[in-house]
Formats: sequence, structure tokens, C-alpha cells
Amino acid sequence: MAKESVKARQRKREKLVARYADKRAALKAAGDWSALDELPKNSSKVRLKNRCQLTGRPKGYMRYFGLSRVTFRDMALAGKIPGVKKASW
Repeated sequence: MAKESVKARQRKREKLVARYADKRAALKAAGDWSALDELPKNSSKVRLKNRCQLTGRPKGYMRYFGLSRVTFRDMALAGKIPGVKKASW
């Protein structure tokens, strides 16, 4: 599990990206690059990292579910994800 400070930093970046999204889009459309430089660096969408919503694990992320592979497997085997079951043939 990731440290709480790492997860908190990620949440802070997500809030900044959401807050400045419209402003960044307008400045990009206008081509005002100097004004874009004035905005906080963490408000850029590129700074976000895909992390598991429950554990904060950065590797093995499954975008469709928003979980890491480890968390996904535990939840799927416990029947907590609707429509997902272990394959057998």
C-alpha cells in the first residue's frame, strides 16, 4: 500500500487539474503560453499518475476498473465486482 502522503499528493493534483481545466483549455486555444506558465505546475493533466483508488498502488493499474491487479483479483474472487468471475474452460 502506498504511503498516505503519496495518496494525498495525488488527490491534491486531481483537484488542481479539475479546477484549472477550463482555464488551461482557453489559454491553449488562445495560444497564450506565457499565461499558461503562470498557472500551477500540478494543474497540468500530464502530472497525474494512474493509481489504485483503494491502495494507491501505481503499478498494475487496470483503467476500466480504477484498481490495481492485486486489488482487482481480491475483490473479484470475493464477488465484490458485479459481472466478473474467474474463467474456467
